[in-house]
Amino acid sequence: MSLQKQSEDGELIIELINDVDDFIQAFDCVSEAFGRQAEDGIWIAMNPGWDSPEGRERGASRMADRWRHTTFDYRGNPNTLFLKATLLGPGGASKRSIVGLAIWVQASSVEGHGDPPLYDLEAAMNLGDIYPGNEPEQRYLCQAISSLQKRRREVIEKKITELPPAVFVLDLCAVDPMHQRKGIAKELVKWGLAEARRRGNLEAITEASIMGRTVYSRMGFKPEGVDIEYFVDDEFSSRKRPANIFMRTR
Repeated sequence: MSLQKQSEDGELIIELINDVDDFIQAFDCVSEAFGRQAEDGIWIAMNPGWDSPEGRERGASRMADRWRHTTFDYRGNPNTLFLKATLLGPGGASKRSIVGLAIWVQASSVEGHGDPPLYDLEAAMNLGDIYPGNEPEQRYLCQAISSLQKRRREVIEKKITELPPAVFVLDLCAVDPMHQRKGIAKELVKWGLAEARRRGNLEAITEASIMGRTVYSRMGFKPEGVDIEYFVDDEFSSRKRPANIFMRTR
């Protein structure tokens, strides 16, 4: 499924990634938004060396591995969707460039209805591969991401009594800073919300950054509570972490 929309720079296309070669460009796009622009401390910790050739290759490889190992619900829907936004190159060149990326996840604590919430973060995120032999960095990431996704896990667990017992999670949404303010994030979110309705009118949830929450509010997400509180050991208390807030469509 794809969506086409005219933009200043040519025809914007929103569609699923179906080629492993897309992940280098996709990672570059996220790096510019989360690494260079937002300086998101958790994303940077998850992607050490993101601004080096070696770190870039590792980050893109991890994205590609997640894409390759996507699981499916009982109806055959992929639980994790990598969505790209592309524009034509300068001067209308035929080659398209990835300028935005969104990752949507169907999540559930009921088998066959989506990916379960992450509890064993160390194993689920292969932290031993990201920081081999570095226990403090592995521990920090476990604590930071566990705090970030705490409300997500609670909502997923409560959905066990609903039909269908699942939610649609906007796990990541990034637009290259050179192409922001052109409605690209809006289209990435719009696509996901339409897919959530197609899958049984699923509620959508996300942990919104300061940059993202304005777009999400316009698309029907509502903030819940205040900015997420991070519970980390004292040795990590001075580290910079993003001011995210939990948002949901119901």
